[in-house]
This record gives sequence, C-alpha cells and structure tokens, in this order.
Amino acid sequence: MSVFTHLPLGQRIPASIHAVSCSLPTMRDVRGYEEKDPAVMRHLSSGYPRFVVHPFLDQLAGHLVEVHGLQGHRLWLTSSARMAGELAGRLGAAQVVPFHDGDLHGVAHPASPELFTRAKTFLQNVGGFLSSRAAEDELVRRGLLPAAQPETLFKGDAPAEVRRRLQTVFPQAAAADLLLANCGMNAIYAAFRAAAELQAARGRTIWVQLGWLYLDTIAILKKYTAAPGDYVYVRDVFDRAGLERLFAEKGDRIAGLVLEVPTNPLIQTPDVPAIAALARRHGALTLIDPSVACAANLDVLPHADVVVSSLTKYTASEGDLVAGLAVVNPAGPEAGWLRRQIAARLEPLYSRDLARLAVQIGRTDEVLAQIHASVPRVAAFLEKHPGVKEVFWALHPASRENYLRVARSPGAVGSMISFSLRGPLEKFYDRLRLPKGPSFGMQTTLICPFMYLAHYDLVTTPAGRAELAASGIDPDLLRLSIGTEPVEDIIATLAEALG
Repeated sequence: MSVFTHLPLGQRIPASIHAVSCSLPTMRDVRGYEEKDPAVMRHLSSGYPRFVVHPFLDQLAGHLVEVHGLQGHRLWLTSSARMAGELAGRLGAAQVVPFHDGDLHGVAHPASPELFTRAKTFLQNVGGFLSSRAAEDELVRRGLLPAAQPETLFKGDAPAEVRRRLQTVFPQAAAADLLLANCGMNAIYAAFRAAAELQAARGRTIWVQLGWLYLDTIAILKKYTAAPGDYVYVRDVFDRAGLERLFAEKGDRIAGLVLEVPTNPLIQTPDVPAIAALARRHGALTLIDPSVACAANLDVLPHADVVVSSLTKYTASEGDLVAGLAVVNPAGPEAGWLRRQIAARLEPLYSRDLARLAVQIGRTDEVLAQIHASVPRVAAFLEKHPGVKEVFWALHPASRENYLRVARSPGAVGSMISFSLRGPLEKFYDRLRLPKGPSFGMQTTLICPFMYLAHYDLVTTPAGRAELAASGIDPDLLRLSIGTEPVEDIIATLAEALG
C-alpha cells in the first residue's frame, strides 16, 4: 500500500502549527487561493509564512489593537524595530502609527485595501514578519494560549551548533562570515541592499538578473535598483557571449549580477566560474543563491562575493521553520565592508527558531543522501513516460556540465524536478495523491503548479503567457520536490496519475 493519500484542502504540511506548507489538492483550490475565494480561504489556517499571515500573528495583533485602542487600524507585527521603521517609510509616515509594546514592534495603519496590499507585499518581499514562534511565546506570556506546541529544541548553545555545522559546508569562511537571518529572502534583501550601496558610491547602479529567478528576488531587483533602466534581465543563462557584450558596453556601470544556481523553476545552471571571472574583471559583484539544490551540494562561495540561501529548505528539512543565511567570501575584495553592512541589515532569527534549526541541521547529510538516491530514478521515470513532455533537473543535458563544475559530488543533485505534460494539467494534478503545496527541500515530497502560485498574474493573461514563453517557461510547469519516502511509492503514485 502506498504511503501517499489525498490530503484535504488546508491541511498543514507537516502536521505542525509552524508548518511552512499546506495542502492545495486541486487546481480549483489553487485558483481559489490565488483569487482569495472565501470558499477556499476559510480552509487555510496557515501557509507559507511570507505569503499567509500566521494565525498566531493575527491573534496577537488583534489583541494588541484592543489593548492599545487601535480599532479601525490594521497592525503589522515585524521582526524588529528597524523593520517597523522601514515599513513605515514605505507606507508614508503620515499614514501610519508606529507601534511598540515591550519587545514587540510594528506599524498600524487605517484599514485600507491599498495600504494593506502595500504593507503585506513589502513584508513578503523582504522577510519582515514577526516569527510565528515569537508570536506564540508572546501569546503564552499574556495568558492567551495555555502553552506552546511541544517540540524538540536544542538544549545547548544553538547559535554555536548551527555555525559549527555551517562551517563544514563553508570551510573557507570564519564564523563572522556566516550571517544568519530570519528567512532566505531577508538574507537576499540585506546582501543586495549592502552591495548596491557600495557600488552606487562608485557610480555603478546596473544590476543583472541572469535567468528566471524566484519572484521575490525579481521584486527586490526591480524595486530597489536606482532607475528602471538599471534592472537588466538576461533571459538565457547559457548566453555567455551576450553577457560579455553587455559588460563590454556597460561594464563600468554594472554593479553586479544575481544568480540562482540552479534557477527556479527551470533548474538551469550557468557556467558559474566563467561568469564570476567576467564580473570580477569588470569590478562587478556576484551574489549567488544555491537554495534550489542546497548550499551543502554546491561549492559556489569561491565564485561569489556573497552566497545567500534559504535554510528553510533542506537544512530545516522537517518543514516547520523559516531561516536564511548570507555568507561573505572572505577572499573577496570587499569582504570586510560587506560583512559589516549585511550584518547591520539582517533581521534576527528568533531564539526558538534557532533552537529548532539546531536540532534539524545535524540530519542534513542523512536527508540529502536519501533524496539523492531517489531523484535520478524519478527523473528517469518521467523522462521515459509518454505523458510527459519535458523534464528539468540538475543533470539535464543542457546544464549537466555546468552543474558538475560546482557540485561537491556528481550525485549531489538536490530534490527538485520540474516537468510539463502532454495532456491537461488539471486532470493529472487533481488525480495525483502526492502532497500538493508550496516549498521544497523537505523530507516530505511536495508538488505544485509553480507558476500559478508564484506568477498567477502571468499565467492568466495573454501578455503574461507571452512573457513566460519568451523565457522558455510553460505556464503549466509542475515543480516536484522529492522527499525521503520510498522512491517506489513516489514513482507508482506519479504513474497512477499519469495513467
């Protein structure tokens, strides 16, 4: 009997109040989530923490609104006082009420759909929400919850344990080069803003996005470059000649490049050593995000000025916390300045999240070994199935050579496989018994129609679909993250839905 059964709409994945994923079992549910259909939203008690405000944050904010007489206002609880100040600045000081109560900080604004959207989008993009565990602990302290959810926490020095484990991944880096953040997006935001400030002082304001990147990374590049013309999107990660022409024309104005290695969701790997060398020749900085395949699998620090990564994936493999990391290359010419400035901008990782991460980080190698044994078998099955049109993974022929240049071992491929179908997406997706929800790099296998969740505005308009097509992305692309369940069950469940 298969380990997989259909999960009901809204079920947390995993079964923890702090789960980072939740079940969206049908395409109708996916559309309803994106369109905020009340019939779907009432089943979602939680979701990916930067996209769905956690119920503990809502409960605590509602209580504080009553206590502080802020009726008629929306209160956003942020990860720090600094983040509250940034949010207030984005909304406009005349429209907001700065908020603090003990160790809690945030911003209140008059109830308004426009202000709500601006505030939530900002906090989503930069990773500025208060941790769900911090909210839980505050609710317990105030007598609004009886106790925190029982969980295993590291009993020793959690920061030291996490850094000790990370230094085995980044042996070139000192402890001071390993900068923890409350989530991966905040690590990216802090590193980008620091690098952009450094380069802008030298008259360098152009930032290059290589390939299709994760939506919030794209948002940060578009929103925080100095002018619209300073954001340059190079669609083809393999176009070395095009990059060289770009640097020949604008090299003295290019501040840096942002790369995902591999990209999300096409899992394409550029020629990292060659691109990094090109950037250094022209005085540009390189920021590399290896989250898709895991920093433990890829030796990219020598080719980067800063490595930015989500620890929510693979490192926190149980799927019940968010965390991020920025690693400064100590051999980089600007290492000292970047280390200080990124550290000053990062949002802190809450103590109980850190203690939970310290428990899980020691299992990373074991989890990766199980995933790596399964991924090539699932990829081979999909590649041979007549119902599957195209399959992307770390060792796809177009990327294989580039990937192996930076892989720590030939089998270190990460969990992600993306594929498109020859038949209708909805029929396959609705029949499939695998867990269906956002995120990846978990012990639990997860699948989602990624472009619907990340770029619903593009998949639902002719212009958006044309934009995706120009980047080589099928709007109906499915993103599959292989977990640690028996590979035979994963393959059999896919085969059943493919028919």
